Amino acid sequence: MHFKSWCVKAGLIVKGPSGPLVAPLGSSVVLPCSVDQLLSVEGLEVEWRRKDSDTLVHLFQDGESRAESQHHDYQDRAHFFTEEIQRGNFSLLLDNLRAEDEGQYTCTVYIQQESGKTVVEIKVNDVERLRVSGSSRSISASVGEDVTLNCSVDSHITPEDFEVSWKKTDEDEDIVVLLYQDHKAFPDSAHERYRDRVEFFTAEIPKGNFSLRLKRVITEDKGVYMCHVFAGRLSANTTAVLERLGES
Repeated sequence: MHFKSWCVKAGLIVKGPSGPLVAPLGSSVVLPCSVDQLLSVEGLEVEWRRKDSDTLVHLFQDGESRAESQHHDYQDRAHFFTEEIQRGNFSLLLDNLRAEDEGQYTCTVYIQQESGKTVVEIKVNDVERLRVSGSSRSISASVGEDVTLNCSVDSHITPEDFEVSWKKTDEDEDIVVLLYQDHKAFPDSAHERYRDRVEFFTAEIPKGNFSLRLKRVITEDKGVYMCHVFAGRLSANTTAVLERLGES
């Protein structure tokens, strides 16, 4: 791999946004960079760099994206719209926006001894949020039935990165019902009373749904359950009340 070292002359008009881009933590943002004419990818090179540190964010060279050249902070997060390159669109998609992504970025285009560049500024709206909600009503069930204890999470953080604990909280000590961390559930963490009777709705987790299915309810299950969610430095919780257990 090599970078441009020969003398180039400015003259290529590269367009960017008219002002700073403002986006929230954890979101995706497109950094615009384009030219008006169609370009051959032969001899074309596009560099995206941090203006403050000259860190290489992404590189298009020799007809393809050079992901291996990216600084590790941007690997798997910064992407070209490859099919748009030959149309003169060199915009960059930056995923999972971090607070440290705030700053100015330079898009420099080299083609046939000409070059041009534009500067794009990102401002990160770092209002962190973690909202956990459940059901406002208590849950009734008959012994032997399955019930669902609701727990939904809204956050700027990807749901799979949460740590979630379901505990029964109305006894002398909190009893662990089920844990989720490191991108997976830990059924072996459950107190023996709940072993093999509790599970998450796995397909719903990417949507922030950490509701708990409690199977084959027994009389001793009656009580208060807490869904406690940890996301980065934040934490929040909701409760579910299981009452009026009747005979089926």
